[in-house]
Amino acid sequence: MQLTFSPEEEAFRDELRAIFAKVPEDLRRRSEAGKLNYPDDLVTTTRILNEHGVATPGWPVEAGGRDWTPIQSHIYREEMSLMHVPDLLPFNVGMIGPVIAQFGSPEMKERFLAKTANLDIWWCQGFSEPEAGSDLASLKTRAVRDGDHYIVNGQKTWTTLGQFADWIFCLVRTDPDAKKQAGISMLLFPMDTPGVELRPIQLIDGSFEVNEVFFNDVRVPVENLVGKENEGWTQAKFLLGNERSGIARVGYTKTKLAKAKELAREITTASGGTLLEDPLFAARLAELENDLLALEMTQLRVAASSADGKPNPASSLLKLRGSQLQQEAMELLADIAGADSLPVAGLDASAANGTADVASPEWAQLSAPTYLNYRKVSIYGGSSEVQRQIIDKAVLGL
Repeated sequence: MQLTFSPEEEAFRDELRAIFAKVPEDLRRRSEAGKLNYPDDLVTTTRILNEHGVATPGWPVEAGGRDWTPIQSHIYREEMSLMHVPDLLPFNVGMIGPVIAQFGSPEMKERFLAKTANLDIWWCQGFSEPEAGSDLASLKTRAVRDGDHYIVNGQKTWTTLGQFADWIFCLVRTDPDAKKQAGISMLLFPMDTPGVELRPIQLIDGSFEVNEVFFNDVRVPVENLVGKENEGWTQAKFLLGNERSGIARVGYTKTKLAKAKELAREITTASGGTLLEDPLFAARLAELENDLLALEMTQLRVAASSADGKPNPASSLLKLRGSQLQQEAMELLADIAGADSLPVAGLDASAANGTADVASPEWAQLSAPTYLNYRKVSIYGGSSEVQRQIIDKAVLGL
């Protein structure tokens, strides 16, 4: 394997840096601090990148994507993280956009793709249900055909950022008599459709990031069916495959370890030296950096072997290990904060995931809530248990 980037790839990196620098610096600083203003900061970022043709590089070229190599896509994700450009809304860029481009009618593509790329429509995902999370094929939300409409009844949960959403892409059961996977369809409809009710769920870090959504006789035009009826499971698998791309987030974890090193250099220990000079801390940090380097090399090997466009089952290893290293980096930052990580904001919604008015650095106060929030990364995009099963069967052949 060639462990250095070619001159052409380095030139490509420079081009991306110039584009990412157009995202306002104050916005990128908020992204670095974990204090983005939703939804405005994501809308601003998306429209700047879309103006320069790099908001939807993973889409088909005819739908506005870029014909990049896997290595170029890796550089794109890494540079976004290193320059603290916020991740674009995954429901638009990595999920429903590619699905519509692949399965939608020409009319549906014309209606939605450009607005989805520019975040003129903010999408949310209606997949998981109270009894159908990891076993998504067991979903119970029903859609019954009534002339030119479907009548939808049921419930979805863990609908991330649904409070900002204009539309939802929703898996529904259209044939209750077929086997689980065979009777599912995908529908699109506005969140302000009569009968749609959204209720926020407060998380352990105090934030309101996710929601539950209830459907009571929601009328959805048949023209909003993606592809054919009862073929939603195929679309769901396609969507989830896109969701897992880049999920290792190596560049993002690099920024967190760099921050940890910077902070440790400034903190004095009881022995009079800095925390960075403490042998136990230095060994812990070095081990994390080495593990991250190994993950990056593995990710580059996977990218280099994916030039034929086919999914590589080794991506499950990237997702599994990437999740673990993200969590370890957040734990390291919380440990550096020490007692300063203990203050928390009040329990009212306006102060959720905020800081208390005490003599403790803001970054330290946010370290514990962020650590708690990042327990989620070993669940979304396919839980660690599911990834181990894929590795077991498809990689190791056991």
